[in-house]
Order: sequence, then C-alpha cells, then structure tokens
Amino acid sequence: MSVLTRDEAQSRAKLLDVHRYTIELDVTTGDETFESSTVIRFAARAGGDTFVEVRPAALLSVTLDGEPLDPGTLDGNRLPLKNLTAGEHELRVRASMRYSRTGEGMHRFTDPTDGETYLYTQLFMDDVQRVFAAFDQPDLKAVFELTVKAPEAWTVLANGTTEHLGEGRWKAAPTPLISTYLVAVAAGPWHSVRTEHQGLPFGLHCRRSLAPHLDADADELLEITRQCYDRYHEKFEEPYPFDSYDQAFVPEFNAGAMENPGLVTFRDEFVYRSAVTDTERQTRAMVIAHEMAHMWFGDLVTLQWWDDIWLNESFAEYMGYQTLTEATRFTDTWTDFGVVRKPWGYDADQRPSTHPVAPENVDDTASALLNFDGISYAKGASALRQLVTWLGEKDFLAGINTHFARHRFANATLADFIDSLAAHTDRDVHAWADAWLRTTGVDTLTPTLNGSNGDRTLTIAHHGSRPHRVAAGLYDLDLADEGSLTLRERLEVDIPQSAPQPIGKRPALVLLNDGDLTYTKIRFDPASFETVRTSLSGLPDPLTRAVVWNALRDAVRDGDLAPAAYLDAARAHLPRETDLALVQGVLSFASGQVADRYVTPEQRPAAVATLSALCRDLIRRTEDGDHPGLRLIAVRHFIDGAAHPDTIAAWLADGTVPGGPELDPDLRWRVLARLAVLGATDEGAIAAELDRDPSATGQEGAARCRAALPDADAKRAAWAAMFDDDTLSNYLFTATAQGFWQPEQTDLVADYVPRFYQDAVTVAARRGPAIAEAAGRWAFPAHAVTRDTLRMGEECLTQADPTPALRRKLIDQLDDLARALRVRQA
Repeated sequence: MSVLTRDEAQSRAKLLDVHRYTIELDVTTGDETFESSTVIRFAARAGGDTFVEVRPAALLSVTLDGEPLDPGTLDGNRLPLKNLTAGEHELRVRASMRYSRTGEGMHRFTDPTDGETYLYTQLFMDDVQRVFAAFDQPDLKAVFELTVKAPEAWTVLANGTTEHLGEGRWKAAPTPLISTYLVAVAAGPWHSVRTEHQGLPFGLHCRRSLAPHLDADADELLEITRQCYDRYHEKFEEPYPFDSYDQAFVPEFNAGAMENPGLVTFRDEFVYRSAVTDTERQTRAMVIAHEMAHMWFGDLVTLQWWDDIWLNESFAEYMGYQTLTEATRFTDTWTDFGVVRKPWGYDADQRPSTHPVAPENVDDTASALLNFDGISYAKGASALRQLVTWLGEKDFLAGINTHFARHRFANATLADFIDSLAAHTDRDVHAWADAWLRTTGVDTLTPTLNGSNGDRTLTIAHHGSRPHRVAAGLYDLDLADEGSLTLRERLEVDIPQSAPQPIGKRPALVLLNDGDLTYTKIRFDPASFETVRTSLSGLPDPLTRAVVWNALRDAVRDGDLAPAAYLDAARAHLPRETDLALVQGVLSFASGQVADRYVTPEQRPAAVATLSALCRDLIRRTEDGDHPGLRLIAVRHFIDGAAHPDTIAAWLADGTVPGGPELDPDLRWRVLARLAVLGATDEGAIAAELDRDPSATGQEGAARCRAALPDADAKRAAWAAMFDDDTLSNYLFTATAQGFWQPEQTDLVADYVPRFYQDAVTVAARRGPAIAEAAGRWAFPAHAVTRDTLRMGEECLTQADPTPALRRKLIDQLDDLARALRVRQA
C-alpha cells in the first residue's frame, strides 16, 4: 500500500474540487466481505492525472464519466485517473471489501454472549479506503450520502439521522461538508436509549448483552452530554453543526473514542459491567466532553494536513477537562489530568521520538499516525492551559470564535489559528507559538532562596527555552495541626525572571507551578524537599499534591531520587490521601514502573512487600464502608501484587473480600490472573470461570490467564496465537500479550526475548498498524531490563526494517528500558 505524502495531497487539492459521495454498502453478503458502491462527483480545475484510493478484496468495476476503466490498473491502493479534462466528472467504483478484526476499516464482531453480530467503521487517517473509494485527504471535504443494506432486524446508525426504507435498507441524511476520515457507520441489533435536547436528537447505543449496564448509567451519560452541550453553546458562537448526536459504545475499539460528526464511537468498556471508582466515571465523562469539543475542533473546522493534529486533539483535550470542571459535578478534573495525562506528555517529550506540538512538516500519513501521542494530547493541552493563563480567557475565546467563523466547514492551519488569536490581543501570539508549539523537550524550574530569615528572596533557575507564567506557592507548617501545611501566599512569576522575588521569612515549602498551569518539570530546594518528605499529605489541595507527586516521579525517572524513597513516600502519605486519581496514579507508577522495572530483581520482593503493606493499610482504613472507591483501588492493587496465593484464593472461593466488595466479573478475572502467575490455578479453573462469564470481556480474561500460566506448553500456545496465527482480534491479541510476560517468570520466558524482535517485525508487516502498535506496546518484554534486551532491540531497528508503527513503539520501549537501566545504576 502506498501512503499519501504531503506533496501529493497538496497537488491533488490544487487540481480537484470534490462535491459529493453517494455510497451504497451491502453488509448481507457474508461473514468475510461486504459490497461497496461509490459515486464521486468532482471537478478538475485543469487537465491532468490523479488517483483515487481504494483497498478492495476485489475491484469489480470502475467507470469515469460513463466510460469503463480497467480494474487491473489498480496499483496497491491507488486507482489512476489519467487525462482528466477541466470540468465536472463522475467516478463510479464497485468493489468487494474485507471486514476487519483489528478495529480498522469496517470492524466485524460477534458477541460470544448471545451470538449477535455488530459492525462499525473506524476510518481514521487512511482506513476509509477499506470501506469505499475516496480522494482520501482531510482538505478535500464533500457531502456524503449513504445507504446501507443490512439484516432486517438490525439498526443502522450514521453521521446523519437514518431512515429505515424497508427490507433492511437504511438511508442516512446527507452530511454537511466533512472530511473522508470522519464518515461513520454502525450497524447491528443495537440497544438504544433516545431522547432530545434543545430540539436535537440524542442517542446512546450498545450491544444488547450490555443493555442492563447502559440503562443503569443512561441518566448519568445523558446528563453529562446535556451539560457539555449547553456549556459549549455558552462558549462558542457557532451552534452545533450537525443534525443529531449519537454516542455508540462499540466492541474492540482501538482508541478511547472517535469524533465522527453526529455519531461518536466509544470503546464499550465505558459501559461498566463491574464496580468502578468515581474517578473512572470522571474519565468517561471527560471523554464525552473531549469528543463533543471535536464537533467544532476537527469536524466543523478541520486541519488542512496532518502536521496540525494539535488543532484537533490539543483543543479537544483542553476543552474536555475545562468544560467538565465548569459544567458538571466533576470539579477536580485537572487533578486527574495532572497525575495521569500530563506524565504521558512528559514521558513522550523526553524520548528520541519526540516532536513539536505543531511540527512544521509531516511528510506522509504513516508518519502522521505516529504523532497521536502524549505530545499532541497532553502537552498540547498543557500549552493551551498556559496560553489561557498568559492571554486571558476572554481574548482566547474571542480568537476561537473568530477562527470558527472564518473557517466553518473548511480547513485551517496553525497560521490561520494564530492570526485569529492575534486579532483579539496586543500580545505577540506568533512568538508564543514559535516558543511553545515549534519546540521539543521539557523545561525544568528550580528554586533558590537567599537572604536572612526575615528578608528572603526567591530566584527561579530556568533550564529550557520557553517563557512561563507560573505560580509559586509559599506554604508554612500549621502549628495547630501537626503535619498540615497552610498556604501563606501564591505569587505569580514570569519566567525568565527579571529579578529575585521578595518572600519575607522562609516558608516550609516553596512549590513552583502551584496550580499546575504550565508544562515543566520542577525541583525542590533541600528544605522544601524535607517538608515534602514529612508533610506531603498535609497539603490542602489535591491539585497541589498532584504537582508534588509528579515532581517526585520525575526525580525518580531522572535518577535524582531513589526508587525506594518514592515507595517510602507512598507508604507514608497515601493512607491519608483523599483524592482517588492521586491514589490510583501513585500506585500505578509505584507498581508498574518502580517495582517492576526501576528496582533490581534482588530489591523487587521488598518493593512489592512495601506496596502490599500500603494496600493493606488502605483496606483497613476503608472498613467503615465510607470510601468504596478508595477500597476498590486498594483491593485491585493488592490482588495484582500478591506474592502468595492464599488470601486472594480465599477471596475467590468466598466470592467476596471480607467487609466487601463482592467479587464482580472484573475482580474475579483479576484474582484468577494473579493466581495463574503464581501457579496456583490451572486450565480447568480458567475454563470454569469462562463458563461463568462467557462474555467478550470473559474471553479476554481467559486469554490473559492462559498466557500467564507458568507452564512451557501454555507459553508456546500463547506465543503461537499472537505471532503465528492471524485469527486473534486486536483485543484478544492484547489480552494474550498482557498475560505472557511476568517478572516472576523471567527464567521460563527467557528464550522468547530474542524471538520477540523477529516475530514482532513479521506480524506487524502482515497484520498492519493496529496489531503493530499492540505488539510493540504489550508484547514487548518490558520486564527484561538488561543490556542484552537493549542491544537486541537496537539491532532490530538497524537491521530488520520494522514498519513505521512498530519502529516508533520500539524506539519508545528501548528508551524506557535504557532509562530503567540508568535508574538502577543511579
């Protein structure tokens, strides 16, 4: 398959003006393929040659202006259109297309619970070619008219409202001008909850087997949707631009969600079958807010080319968190952003694969796909939060509304957006954009205090190049409440600093970036660090504590703080923590990075014991039943880190944790997976649990457990399923990979470490980007923190020619592995 280059897209955009697609899909023709017929009406501005993209199982016929073209001229995914004359044209393409099991193109899923089949499209970047023929680039917007023939009992959803014409035929209302990658279809026997708001049809949709769980949360989901919708209409002068708003929760979805206009698709893990924390509900609400923001940022006004991904994702990320905070009951969303999303950006920005938020040139679609990462989302949103702090929200929103008015139903670039902002401020936003959006890396701010006790000054050392407006929090120990800290003053400081800042007497803690309004690493002066060590949990605000925990995390990753010191801080302060996002974030880093990678194998048992003791403390603290979310987090992490099977095996046998919670499907599979790692269960028990829970999630749980068994035959079978057989779906591949590597089984799987590189390269080339990403992320031997693992990976990059998606994952994984080696040495 040929990837589209920026130069090719620019040339084609100069030549063509695409008006309308009329698409007919027939999904009644079998389990492997469906029929696709496309009519494209377009104009050529001058005579010349071009091409249309299509990736068929079989190309059945092609006509241009009524004259047949030879289907045999299809070259990969490109059908040449030679000797076009200036003027109007009509292209007709009929093809047979393959269903996908990897979440790309038209994904087909049969629910193991009830045997019902569901289809949905994910046409992002260049996967529209798997469903219908298209001039596939974001700046050739068109109107799309869609008809689908489906089994009689099915419902078909699309970007516009759909009408059942009888005999299984459904017709969708024509769209406004949208890009090819935003076309969406979802077909199947959906369970639907429908309502209206402000005269607009709203719908929620899921598989029938999940109907009770969707119904249980429908009021919450619709309330969040209404609140965000109303708040966006207060912020934006441009009204919601489409004719309906459906949210479909679909199976085996690769992303969190996709912003298809009028038909947002979400991974259906957001329809909760088991108990979740309020922070997890907040995350789901943020995704709803994020995707709705895309209706303006991305759908109404679309990037011209993929170098401006940030115009879509950074804005939706920022607006999602900010609007959720303003409009819903979830008022502490920036704490969750600070402890979960922001570290994603910091980590990505310190790897060799880093890139600017707004790179000047993205050469092709394969390169662009790699940039949907922590930089385009978390760093970009952090930059926007800093921009609002520097510019003021009034001028920021005025610039956004000008941008919408200038480019509605069209395309725009970074330069266009900056010009829109500049129309409403005297500040030099062009210089700001150059400093923040065209550069890479993370700045670091370090405080120094000078002077006598009553006449101290604060100087902030700045390692980096970006300007910042930060808050410096000055905290004193509360003499009336031992261990508590009170905010004396929060100073606004511009970086670079023009002069030392007078602060009076020495505070117990100087905290830079208090409020987390900029994107930077921070360090502590020695006295402040001692206060953090003894009194972190005494800080009054969870967002402030998030800034401190992130600073400790960064210090561990940079080799400036011993991993054991981080674990000691967690042991001392998490038992008093009240914010669930902080507890979850700290425990995840402590277990997944510190205990599993940053300490040596000899130190690991002590690290795991520390975390187990911490989880026991949290479980004891929550025995009164007043903190169910905190208790659930502690129980999950206790299970995942159990060094001996007796306690959790008893929980599984009894079906409950003493004092609660009862073991729902998620907890039962979690316990069984840990028992599998410890060699305390077998295939018979896994099969019995699958009989108890035959759902899609149960299938994934069983695959994870089977791959985790400490048995040579089980490991061989799991490896063959991942790398020798292409029948695993994207989710089952991931579940198998998650079970395969376990730090407790290092010797058993040692021979598979060198095999990974060869087999991953082969499967990535054969199965495409989604499986390449899964292989690089989940099947990589992350536990094997050795020089040999690093050396073999470097040889793979230079000698084996991995696909772009796998190469990017390997670069990141190997950099993380090298960092873990440095942390161990430090």
